[in-house]
Parts: sequence; structure tokens; C-alpha cells
Amino acid sequence: MPVDPQSATTQSATSQSTTSGPVTSGSATTGSAITRDEVAHLARLSRLALSDDELDVYAQQLDSILTHVAQVSEVVADDVPPTAHPAELANVLRADVVVPGLTTEQALSGAPAVEQDRFAVPQILGEEQ
Repeated sequence: MPVDPQSATTQSATSQSTTSGPVTSGSATTGSAITRDEVAHLARLSRLALSDDELDVYAQQLDSILTHVAQVSEVVADDVPPTAHPAELANVLRADVVVPGLTTEQALSGAPAVEQDRFAVPQILGEEQ
């Protein structure tokens, strides 16, 4: 959610929750991957002014993301080689072949105005050349 940069930088740091000491991940009681206090701490570090409702929403969304990442990380894929692309790409460039270009007459044939074998365009800077 976009935040007004001016209000985010002028808002007092004491108006948001802060975490003191080392940051630990998750909550032992709820099993969350990230807590609301950690989201508030990250928002303060990022200079984002988030309301209490936004903190709750973002905490739920980040918890869902981190839970899914943990699930993907549990997949046993020792025999699967790391890849950057799902399909093998050998050479995606076409061969560099020299072909004849257009003649001046062919290139200018569809131009609305031509001067001295060049495209004629309206003057935009108001300077004489």
C-alpha cells in the first residue's frame, strides 16, 4: 500500500511498535513465521507509516508467504539440477546474415514530405538551420 513519503518520515518512531534485542522469527504460541511486532519493526526500519489494521494484514500475508517458502524448501530435490530456465536454451539468436537494404527511393516512397533525399519533418525548436 503506498504511503505518503512526507508523513512516513515525519512520523515519530515512538508511535510504532519496536523490537528490542535480537529479532527472532515467529511466535512460539501461534506458530507464525513472523509476528506483528516484527512487521512493525520492519515497517519502522523502512520508514513506512502503517496503521494497526495494515500491520495485521501484512503480518498475515508475510506469514503466508514464509509458510509457503518453508513448504517448498522441504521438497527433496537432491537429484534435480539447479536451473535458471525450465527449458534448455542453446542459442536463441538467429544467424547473422547480410541482406540488401532499402534504396533511398524505397525508404522515402511512403514519406509525406521529402527534402534533399531525406524525410522532411516540422521544425520543433524554432531555430533556423
